[in-house]
Amino acid sequence: MTDTIWQPDLAQFPGPKYLALTRALREAIRSGRLAPGAQLPTVRELAWQIGATPGTVSRAYQLATQEGLLAATVGRGTFVAASAPRLGPTQSLFTERDPQGVSSLVDMRAPHLPDVGQSEAFAGAMRRVASQIGPDYVEYSSQRREAALRAAMVGWLSDRVLGSFGPDDIALTHGGQNAIGLVMLCCLRGDRPVVLTEDLAYPGFRHAARLARAEVVGVELDQHGLRPDALEAACRRHGPQILCLTTEAQNPTTVRMPEARRAEIAEIARRHELQIIEDDCYSIAESTWPAIRALAPERTWYVGSLSKSISAALRFGYIVCPAGMGRAGRLTAQHSFFALARPVSDMVLDLLTSGVAAELRRRVQAEYADRLQAIVNALGAYDLSWQPGLPFVWLRLPSGWRVSTFTRMAETEGVLVRSADEYALVHGRSPNAVRLAIAGGLPRPQLDQSLRVLADLLARPPAELAV
Repeated sequence: MTDTIWQPDLAQFPGPKYLALTRALREAIRSGRLAPGAQLPTVRELAWQIGATPGTVSRAYQLATQEGLLAATVGRGTFVAASAPRLGPTQSLFTERDPQGVSSLVDMRAPHLPDVGQSEAFAGAMRRVASQIGPDYVEYSSQRREAALRAAMVGWLSDRVLGSFGPDDIALTHGGQNAIGLVMLCCLRGDRPVVLTEDLAYPGFRHAARLARAEVVGVELDQHGLRPDALEAACRRHGPQILCLTTEAQNPTTVRMPEARRAEIAEIARRHELQIIEDDCYSIAESTWPAIRALAPERTWYVGSLSKSISAALRFGYIVCPAGMGRAGRLTAQHSFFALARPVSDMVLDLLTSGVAAELRRRVQAEYADRLQAIVNALGAYDLSWQPGLPFVWLRLPSGWRVSTFTRMAETEGVLVRSADEYALVHGRSPNAVRLAIAGGLPRPQLDQSLRVLADLLARPPAELAV
């Protein structure tokens, strides 16, 4: 039971009902009509009272919760938050895996790199680095010492079409997520800046934007990626400062943006003075198409890491900054953490210059290719999107399935998959689809069995399942 009777008048708030309800909540809480700690009606109860759908009320509750106005407690309900300000993030960026492997569930929510000898390779690199350690290891890390590593990164990226760049255009970071956050710290200005993302996108974009106190607005996608007309409209309406997008391997849909579309996006960004974060952390094996960094080098921050190709444990990433902005990128990094820890930078330099990193990447790609083929063979009869070299696929569910039901049933059968809902903004669209990631560390027989489970579920939508 709720302990307060509250029925908003949405007529005084124009616009979509979920936004009107959010404004009504905000006004009632700030005016004191809804006191801290008051329990709100359930979603269905309030939906019935105001003549709206449960989805409308749910969206409004989610928006108000993100603003810190409400607090939701599983099993108890939704309450007006305490008057003290909420500090820090409230959502995890990713779900930590069970380190002991105790769970019997097969986790296909996030890609898991296969073991292709990384531990032995890293141990060898550590030994070589250790043999060269001198008294300077008591000093602070410095970006001056990273010059050789930045030069090695130019070689590592030589198979990408990024336009003209050199070591001075590179900033080194603690992984790709850190790189995204640093670009936002470097570029965003004002009290409430706007960041644009694809309306289905890697959640790390919006988490980084919210830490930077930015508002996130989604831009519609089509079969070729971000829609230029939708981007143009968003620029005119919101005056954004940064656009986050993925051109080579859109996460979660796997779409590869055509060259002509990239050129359109670059020109719109130029007209509206928009900075671009081009995320290539899920880098495909080969690419001869120009990145947006090559088409708009004066405003594109190209972000990548070794987490998806060699090892997530390294926490090593990089930014190819816009032309002439390398020093600004490195100074932003310096203000955040001075420079990479010496053991990390020395170890990565050894892996790159010795050729070990390239060999590990080749082995990972080969293992991923084999497992991707297994997924396509098992589920290819359905509406499946994929790209060679990517460690995930996008599965649009057949008629009869809803994504919430499918993910729940898959978990009941022992397989965890990721719903499209997790990639959509709170007020954005969410297609009836799931992302399946390659579990590289899973024994092959177990992977094959999990794929059979999913194929069997897809063939038997709930209407045909026994009750």
